[in-house]
Amino acid sequence: MTDEKLLLDLLNTTPVVDGTPRDELADAELGHTWLTAHDQPASPQEWRALVDVRTALQNVVRGDAEPGALAPFVEGLSYRAVFDGTGIKWDLETASGRAAASRAVLAWDTLRHENPGRLRPCANPECRLFLIDHSKPNTARWCSMAVCGNRMKARRHYQRTRQAGG
Repeated sequence: MTDEKLLLDLLNTTPVVDGTPRDELADAELGHTWLTAHDQPASPQEWRALVDVRTALQNVVRGDAEPGALAPFVEGLSYRAVFDGTGIKWDLETASGRAAASRAVLAWDTLRHENPGRLRPCANPECRLFLIDHSKPNTARWCSMAVCGNRMKARRHYQRTRQAGG
């Protein structure tokens, strides 16, 4: 699993389902399941850091917080060179209890540098999901064209026809 997928999956753990906000990390058991499914160390400390970094990342991506809010999750990180038969491999060494949180922040930073503006919230104001736009023109607006995109286009069409007829 890539760290980019880890980041997007984490950001999208607070969906609105049938009009009701949900939290897929609401308790330690859900957190343990999520961390395990994402091949991350699973402990109560990891879960708490994951919930905290999710909030911080969501706020940063939405523009409601500065990137400095992510600093606590990368304190103490380092890379260690490991030599193998083909050359050097760099192993990330994270602080205990913050491995998944650290990886998510590093994935955000990599995405920000390598593909600026591609990570963003869904343009549907009723949706709490995020997307990474991999399209060439970087014009994707919806977390899902089939769901949010269709709803928003139908809503705009209804408003236009109502204004024209009314």
